[in-house]
Amino acid sequence: MKCPACGYAESKVVDTRPAEDNASIRRRRECLECQKRFTTYEVIETIPIVVIKKDQRRESFDRNKILGGILKACEKRPVSKEQMTQITQDIEAQLQNQLQPEISSQKIGELVMEGLKDIDEVAYVRFASVYREFKDINTFLNELKVMITSRKKKRTKKDEL
Repeated sequence: MKCPACGYAESKVVDTRPAEDNASIRRRRECLECQKRFTTYEVIETIPIVVIKKDQRRESFDRNKILGGILKACEKRPVSKEQMTQITQDIEAQLQNQLQPEISSQKIGELVMEGLKDIDEVAYVRFASVYREFKDINTFLNELKVMITSRKKKRTKKDEL
């Protein structure tokens, strides 16, 4: 690592610890030439993801858009900020692990709904109503029927265990 004070290319690591966000490593270094100390951060290199919108426009992936949608869906619901952040992080990790440079906004929406369904059914329905563009009450009722059927299947499996 090049010293910012004198430009010497060699330094030693004095201290290493996780950064506040737990997504990077903070390292205190000391220049072997001038003995000045400086801080560096080490982060995992990620591939840039492009989101393909419904109208075929392309834009850079923005985790804050996902979090914003989740926040709106969970408004006045007993869902903690940590749970919402965890859903967002899980989705971002899934997208990075797929190693695909492009992803459709529909796929991201499905991942958000999967995460919300497990945490809060009302938030799930709120998000689904906007995401799936419910046109009338029948579409809404059909989605509720799917949820109720899914819940009954889960209960049946638990009873069998």
